[in-house]
Amino acid sequence: MSSHLDELFNKNREWAAKVTAEDPEFFSTLSKQQKPEYLWIGCADSRVPANQIVDLLPGEVFVHRNIANVVVHTDLNCLSVIQFAVDVLKVKHIMVVGHYGCGGIKAAMGTEEHGMIDNWLRHIKDVYRLHREELDGIEDEHARFDRMCELNVVEQVANVCQSSIVQNAWKMGQELHVHGWCYSIENGHITDLKRTVSNAEESIQQLNNMS
Repeated sequence: MSSHLDELFNKNREWAAKVTAEDPEFFSTLSKQQKPEYLWIGCADSRVPANQIVDLLPGEVFVHRNIANVVVHTDLNCLSVIQFAVDVLKVKHIMVVGHYGCGGIKAAMGTEEHGMIDNWLRHIKDVYRLHREELDGIEDEHARFDRMCELNVVEQVANVCQSSIVQNAWKMGQELHVHGWCYSIENGHITDLKRTVSNAEESIQQLNNMS
């Protein structure tokens, strides 16, 4: 066990040395400011690293991750991240990013019990319930799974937009766009689900289209 941890420390030193060699002022500059324009709300899956996927450096994207990129109005952790990003950092873009092949989505679509996480998965099961007719009409299991991943993103975009934080930002005239994306682990590409919302009126239209 300790040998594996030592390896991580060694890799850290090697990475820091490499970055410093390429840009001697990198860490000095990074330590003095944090001005990202983006908030990434994604899945905790280790195969979906936010910065690397969009090729951004540390400090360029603010990140919140949880199982299946869910935004719940009672989750103070997620809401605190959103508030800090919007009110303090003044990000201009919030990206809700799901990914095809998501284990959380797959677990929520099944009937097997998983313990405490089942309470979290209830939020995703609710998404399935809202879109049951469309999903049950997809015969191909893989296609149904992919569509569920997309619909989960759509619902979470709506949740972000309906939060008091985002609504108040729009009310104050702050520039803020909420996007829904889905990432493919198989080819590394992001799909824009065309669910960008930029003001309160558009958020109402989105809700009406979902009903």
